[in-house]
Order: sequence, then C-alpha cells, then structure tokens
Amino acid sequence: MHSGKRVVTAAEESGPAAAGMTADGTAETPAAVPGAGMVADSGGAASLQSRTSDIVPGPGGVMTDEVGVVTGDLTLRTEYADGKVTLRVQYKDADEWYAVTGTSVALADPAGLDAVHGVAVGLLNRPEG
Repeated sequence: MHSGKRVVTAAEESGPAAAGMTADGTAETPAAVPGAGMVADSGGAASLQSRTSDIVPGPGGVMTDEVGVVTGDLTLRTEYADGKVTLRVQYKDADEWYAVTGTSVALADPAGLDAVHGVAVGLLNRPEG
C-alpha cells in the first residue's frame, strides 16, 4: 500500500535541482556579509610579528609543550599572529623552536607585543638564579 509520501533520495537532495533553492522553490537571496571571506591584513599568515631576546632561565629552566624543561642559554621569541601571542624558546643558535607551556593567549592589540615580550623576558631571564 502506498502512503502518498514521496521519499527524497540523497542524490535528489544534493543534486543541481536543489542548489540555491528554498523550500518553496524560489531562489535563495545571498546574504550581504561585509568582509566575508576577506583577511583584514592582506599579508594573511605572513603578518606574523615577533620579538626575540637571548635569556638564561633560572633553576628549573623553562617548561615547553614539546620537550619538557629546557635549560641553559636560550633565545626567547614572542610571536603575535591572528589575535594571539605565543612564547617560544630555542637553544641558542639551534633550529628548533618550542612553545612555552601555557603562554598562548589572546592579545587584542598588536601594539602590546613589545610590552608582553618585555614582561616575558623579565620573568624568564634569571642568569643569577
């Protein structure tokens, strides 16, 4: 016995006949969204800003996400990209950078990068212990 209801297959639902149409069969009106799909800074990912300083951490070193504690002569890099600031360290003159644990946070204004870097250096650079 046929119930009179039509079953729509996945092919019909996603096929060209359904594209851009609303339930009543009229064409969808595109929504105007200012800036949709645009990057505020045309540099995109290339807009990374950073500051670096050589540091010597105190006893206990610096905890990193990738390799745990690092000690000795290090270089600290404070990076700003996409509204976030992240601290990274490397052994001085090495190639690999490691994220300092717990230091990826929002920073609304990139103008604050110098201040954040200064505070990070002040906290992590402890050559006297």
